[in-house]
Amino acid sequence: MKSFFSDFKKFITRGNVLDMAVGVIVGGAFTAIVTALNKSILTPFIGYLFGTKDLKSLYYPLPGAEALEGQVDAYGNQLYSSAIYYGEFIQAVIDFLMIALLLFTIVKIFQWIRKASEKAAEKLKKKEEPVVESEPVVEEPVEPKPTTEELLTEIRDLLAAKNNQETK
Repeated sequence: MKSFFSDFKKFITRGNVLDMAVGVIVGGAFTAIVTALNKSILTPFIGYLFGTKDLKSLYYPLPGAEALEGQVDAYGNQLYSSAIYYGEFIQAVIDFLMIALLLFTIVKIFQWIRKASEKAAEKLKKKEEPVVESEPVVEEPVEPKPTTEELLTEIRDLLAAKNNQETK
């Protein structure tokens, strides 16, 4: 039993759980925003196309259903003993599709940002690392250094040649 609670403590204290909790809270707030968008903007527009105030008010009384005297729903429609309220289902589907579409869009934007930042990081990394292109190294033959005697002999010969030219 102790290992269960120690494992649970490790699970709770990991960073992933905190991130998940924040995600759930933000997701709840996001759902509220999308639901408000649907109720305030989309539902009245679609309801207008169906000729009703709200999609949730759409229903179909089943054959043999009796009208409940003096009872109306929140939309002013007559209540029946048995009816199919398909408008609520349509509204739930629209809510789901809107949330899915917006989440998909947000995920795509984050993926695009991540790819762009990875490309920028790669460019910076390439700029930081000097590009060394290996060229074939051609070794020139190294001539041995002349000795002091050879240099003095060469100087003597040059001076003698110069004197011979001046005397001519």
